[in-house]
This record gives sequence, structure tokens and C-alpha cells, in this order.
Amino acid sequence: MKVLVVGSGGREHALVWKISQSKEVKKIYCAPGNAGISEIAETLPIKAEDLNSLLKFALENKIDLTVVGPELPLSLGIVDLFESHGLKIFGPRKSPAEIESSKVFAKNFMKKYNIPTANYETFTSDEIEKAKKFVQGLTPPIVIKADGLAGGKGVTICENINDAAKTIDLYFKDKIFGLAGEKIVIEEFLEGEEASVFAITDGNDFITLAPAQDYKRVFDNDEGKNTGGMGSYAPTPLLDNMMLERIKDEIIKPTIQGLKNEGREYKGCLYCGLMITEDGPKVLEFNCRFGDPETQVVLPLLDGDIIEMFFKAIDGGLKKFNYNIKKATAVCVILASAGYPDNYETGKEIYGLDKVKKMEDIILFHAGTKKINGKVLTSGGRVLGVTAIGGENDFENTIRKAYDAVKKIQFDGMHYRTDIGKKAIKFLKTNL
Repeated sequence: MKVLVVGSGGREHALVWKISQSKEVKKIYCAPGNAGISEIAETLPIKAEDLNSLLKFALENKIDLTVVGPELPLSLGIVDLFESHGLKIFGPRKSPAEIESSKVFAKNFMKKYNIPTANYETFTSDEIEKAKKFVQGLTPPIVIKADGLAGGKGVTICENINDAAKTIDLYFKDKIFGLAGEKIVIEEFLEGEEASVFAITDGNDFITLAPAQDYKRVFDNDEGKNTGGMGSYAPTPLLDNMMLERIKDEIIKPTIQGLKNEGREYKGCLYCGLMITEDGPKVLEFNCRFGDPETQVVLPLLDGDIIEMFFKAIDGGLKKFNYNIKKATAVCVILASAGYPDNYETGKEIYGLDKVKKMEDIILFHAGTKKINGKVLTSGGRVLGVTAIGGENDFENTIRKAYDAVKKIQFDGMHYRTDIGKKAIKFLKTNL
């Protein structure tokens, strides 16, 4: 079997890594891939959003399965295009993918189907004064979100009314998110702890993978700007079996059924970004694909053939997918370029990768890397994901393993958080 993976980040490296373990797979391609992916798959100079070139390659090379990593090609309709040419592809079609590509659609959908989420209002760019008047009646902090895709950075938490008014101007007048910020959602700030749950669905039935928690802010103690994610761990002790069942019953089931009712049957990975509040789980956001960097801790804990899972999601029959979640822990620390998530330099040589490859219980997932003349250089904001695997509930040792590996890697301006996974220890103590 020949498999094509679309994307170039740490999530895609984790997908390629897991796919390579399937006995069904003989050849893996990745477009465009990165330096790490190139060691286990053939990388292609095709951008993830170049749908026609991807289709041409898949048809000419008789690709048996395409797996889409990022949200942009899904929102552009890559699944519709591939399916119209008789190709098997994992991911939702353009219409159901709108649950991520439009936050306004997602919020209105949740309201219609009584899916718990923050109270909100939506505004367009010709309603600046109306939006500013609305925030005056709210109790800070206030959350403002761009409607469209903004690379995981289209959310601003405003500490006061003045900040909220300035943020509205940034979105609507300065157009910091371009077309993605033509509409905004203003919503109440939810108190609690965040969690991520991946539901793999065939449009009717679904399974859930190990629940994770990621770290969005750039600095320790959840300070600084929002990023695409500075690290993650799984399984999070924040979600016990009772809470997981509530999430399935109150959020995942009605979402899949609701989308079906709307004529938007959803097949693929439904990422539920949740806030666990005193009143129970509430949806912060839905994504139409695997999360990054949660995939780098969730897939190492999946005991089952991911290729079989993908085909059962596409063709139906997920109920019969035989899998387990390993009794283990996983922690991923992201190594980022100096300045991320704002302006950052690239082209810095990375040292120490060979040392880390030899370490036990460590998986090195590349994100923003490229190989030139035998050297591995930085090519993005998030550069590497160092994932450590450890014993069940033994987060202390798993965290130690991850940071032992981190210390062996160096590149100019390397930045990382030093507190990834520590919340898990706190939650475990609370639950005991």
C-alpha cells in the first residue's frame, strides 16, 4: 500500500511515524514534509494547499490512501476533490470542515444543538461601534476570536474593556488577520482547565484517543502570547472516566449527529478543544484535524493499526476497530525559534540530534526543519518536538526524560518552556 501524508509539521511527522509501523504500508510520501520526515518517507516539493498538484501526484502514483494533517487543505476542499476522482482520503469534506474554518458557524451550530460553550455574540467589520458597545457590558477578561483560520493564533484574551476596544480595531481596522478577521466572535472568558480530546468518526460511530492537555502560551506559568502550542502531555488525569463519558454524551455525539442533520456528514478526526469548568465540560473550539502538538503524545499511546483506523473512518465500521490506549505517559516539549510567535529568524543549524536519537523512550518529531548539504537547519517558529514515553501515571520520570533529551539539543536562539507536564502531577495528587 502507498500512502500520501499532506503537511510539514510535527503533527505530520507523528502521523508518518505511526503509519510507518503498519504492516500494510510499503511506501510513504509526504508533501512537503521536513528534515525528520525525509528519513522515513519520500518528501515532495508540493505545498499542502496546492490541491491540484497533490491530486495529480496521487493519481499518477496510484496512492491508496491520503492523510491530511493541516486545516487549510481541508477547508479548501481537498477531500471533495480527491473523492470526486475515486481516491481514498482521511479527513472531513469542505462543508463539515467549516466547524473549524468559521468560528461564527461553529458557535451558532453549538447554540442550535445545545452543545455547552461560552456565551457569545458575533460581529462583522462594519459593526465596530456595536462590538465596542457590547464589550462595555461584559466583565473582563474578554475573549475575542477571528472567524477564519489564523494558524492557531486568532484568539486574544483582553484583561480590560480598553484592551478589548483596541483589539477590535486591530482585527477590523488594521486587519491583522486579513480576511480571517472580517468577522469576529466576542465571548465570555471560561474559568477552568483546558483539555483536548480527539474523536475519530465514520460519520455515525466514533472512538476517542488518549485525552491530552497542551500549553498554548509562549512562556512558563501560561504567560505571554498564544502560540500554536509549546508542549503537551497525555493522558491527562484531569479527565476521569466519568468526565470522558460526559464529553462523549454532551459534546461529541450531538456534534456528529447535528452535522449529519445539517447535511454535513463528518468523517475524520474531530478535535474537541475543551474547558473543564465547575459546571462541566464546555467547548472552546472544534478543529477538523489532529491537533499539534497533542498528536505527538496521543499517537505514541495508540495501540492499534492506524491504517485500519483510517479506512474504517472512511468506509464505516469504526465500532469494530480493535485498539487500546497504552498504560503509559507521554510528554512533548516544543523547541521554538527566538521571537516565536512573532518574527523569528530561520536557517540556524541544529546540533545534538544524533545524541537524542540514541536515547531510550525518546521520539524526536521535526516541525520547522530542513536539510541542506547534510546539515539540519531551522525553517519555522516551532522547530522540534521532543516526546518522552514513561510508565503509567509516572509523569515525574517522563518529564525528566523529556528535559534530559532537550538539554542535548542546541540551536541559536532556542526557546522552550520548562513546565510542560507539571499540571499532570498536580491533577494526579488532587484525584488520589
